[in-house]
This record gives sequence, structure tokens and C-alpha cells, in this order.
Amino acid sequence: MPLFTLLFLLALAAGTLLQLWLLSRQLRHVAAHRGAVPAEFSDRISLEAHQKAADYTLAKGAVARLEIVFGALLLLVWTLGGGLDLLLGAWQRLGLNPRFSGIGVIFSVLFVSSLLDLPFSLWRTFRIEASFGFNRTTPAQFVKDLLLGAGLGIILGGPLLWVILWLMDSAGPYWWLAAWAVWMGFTLTLSWAYPRLIAPLFNRFAPLEEGEMRRRIQQLLQRCGFHSDGIYVMDGSKRSSHGNAYFTGLGNNKRIVFFDTLLNSLTPDEMEAVLAHELGHFRRRHVLKQMLLMALLSLAGLSLLGWLSGQPWFYTDLGVSHPSHAAALMLFMLIAPVFTLFFAPLGSYLSRRHEFEADDYAVAQASGEHLVRALVKLYQDNASTLTPDPLYSMFHDSHPPAPVRIQHILQHT
Repeated sequence: MPLFTLLFLLALAAGTLLQLWLLSRQLRHVAAHRGAVPAEFSDRISLEAHQKAADYTLAKGAVARLEIVFGALLLLVWTLGGGLDLLLGAWQRLGLNPRFSGIGVIFSVLFVSSLLDLPFSLWRTFRIEASFGFNRTTPAQFVKDLLLGAGLGIILGGPLLWVILWLMDSAGPYWWLAAWAVWMGFTLTLSWAYPRLIAPLFNRFAPLEEGEMRRRIQQLLQRCGFHSDGIYVMDGSKRSSHGNAYFTGLGNNKRIVFFDTLLNSLTPDEMEAVLAHELGHFRRRHVLKQMLLMALLSLAGLSLLGWLSGQPWFYTDLGVSHPSHAAALMLFMLIAPVFTLFFAPLGSYLSRRHEFEADDYAVAQASGEHLVRALVKLYQDNASTLTPDPLYSMFHDSHPPAPVRIQHILQHT
């Protein structure tokens, strides 16, 4: 067996088994603690709400187990099973310009993969989310979102792929430096344009009405020296009863967005505390740090692709007999997650550290007790488990476990 084939199979097997083992730990841990609310939450969350969160976690975990196994098998079909090679040969026989046929191959893989993932998505939305009272998406809305997402992918992704493939063909051995510059420009432009041009295609955004809530938010923004393009309410309730809030955009095109479901559940004091936490991410330069890290990782990834694309074994050891720049790009997109999976705890650790820092900022600018109350409501409204398995959480969760986070806030209040 070729060496890289063996390395790929070992990494895929190890990663799949690791994910299944961690998920099994999570489900056992949640089930074992289903019968009692953790002591630190006993006066804040009812047993019924706690058990609903546990059951919700268990239901999602059962589907996640199937998705892990299915994803590994599908990856084998695309690579060693010859699926990608079959598509490459079919598109090459059409006699099109190599770049257009390359784009066709990549979009074909993405389309088929999305089509095969559709049953899982339908089950999550119309079975699990609906059975726990969260889903408000109609079948028509579901189809509309799929078509709109696919259309945007073609409109935005098509030209980007064409430029990258052209650079791979024409820019010499260091094409990946130019491709990195293009990718960063595309990412920054998309981040800037998202609030005004893309997000409104999926949701309706209305300025937050005048009143106590808006006044408190504006005072907080002034205290923190934060300037935005506006404060908006998004009609998240047309798809789900889950609540959330976020910042979006870059430069002078930043927006503060609240889900309408969140406004219905939080008081002005609690909303102020949640917003102070989000502002903490900006004041502590978490967004900038994440962008710089993403830039470095994408540069490293493209430089690795630049080297791999010139190695014949990279194609043959992964089941491809029709080498091309499109094949190299698609293969890299398929197998990169297999090897980067083992570094996930590092990303989770950095994200959780940022959450603690943002909570500290929120306590200094608003009220720790109000932040705790808001978080408890969010845990309850979103049926987030209060008892995750520590190892699973360390590997997967971008936010600290609920008990740890609440204790940290109260200690700094």
C-alpha cells in the first residue's frame, strides 16, 4: 500500500474513532446527570427544563453519530473509491476549457455531497427541532434557503475559483502567494458587504425601536467608545425559537443584531450585559486576532497545497488518475479536515479564553448578576445542556461549560 494512502487511512480511522468515542462520552455523561439539576443552577432552572436540554442533546447526538460514520464513508468513496476521479474524467471528456471543467468538478462534488447530507438536515430541522418546539421553518422556507444558498455559492464562489485556478495555471511555483492575497481580499470584502448585501437576502432587519432598551444600549456604546452602522432586530423567529445576538461587518459597516426571540426573553438590564460581552470581543481585539490567525493558517494551507499539487503521489495515492489543478484543490479540501481535526482542542481553548475575557469586560461595564441571568435564560431557551462531558467540551465547545462560566462571572462580580 502506498505510504500516503496508509497515512490517510490511519488518520481517517483515528479521527473517526476519536469523534465517536468523545460523542459516546458526551451522551453517557448527559444521560447520567439527567435526573438532577446541578447545584449551582438549582434555584435558577427547573428540573423539567434541565431534562429537556438533556433529551435534546441526546437526540442530536444520535444523529451526529450517524453523520460521523457516513462522512467517513463518503470521503472514502470520493477518494480511494474513485468518485472524484470519475467526475474528473467525465468533465474532461466534455472538451471544455480546463478552468471551467475544474469549476464544474468542484461544484459537482459540493452538490452531490450536499444532496447526500440533505436527509440529515431534514431530520434535524423537521424532526428534532420540531419535536422540541424550536422549529418554525416551513418546507417552502427550507427549499428557498437551499436554493438561495446554492445561488450565492455559484455567484460568489465561481469567479473566486476561476481566479485561483488561473493563478495555479499561470503564476508559477509561488502561485499560492497570489492566491492567498486574493483569498484574503475576498474574505475581507465579503465580511464588509455581508450586513447590507447578503444577510438581508435571508432575513428582514429592522432598526431597534425607541425605548428603554435602545437608550440603555446607546449609553453602553458611548461608554465603550464603540461606533456602529446601527442596532437591528432580525426576524429569527421565522425559522427557529432559538435566541442569539451578534456583531457583523467591518470598519464603518459594523452592525449590532439581535434576534427578535432574544428581545422577547431578556430585560433591558440583561440585554445590556449580553451586549457588553459582545463589545468585550471587540475591545479585547478578539476579532482582529481571529482574522490574523485565519490569515496565517490559510497562508500555511495554501503553501502546503502549492507543494502537494506538484507531487504525483498526492493524486495517485488518493485514487485520482486524472491529475489537474482542480483535482489538487478538491483533494485538499476533502482531506484537510482529516488531519486538522486533531488540532481542534487548540482552537477551542483559544475561543474559550476569549469568552472569559469578554465576560470580564461585561462585568466591568454592566452587571455580572444580570449577565448570569441572561445566560441562564439563553441556556434554558436554547436547551443547552448544563452537564457536558469535560473531554468532549474541551475538544468541541467554543464556549466554556455553563457551570464553569457562571462561576467565573460570579467570582469577578
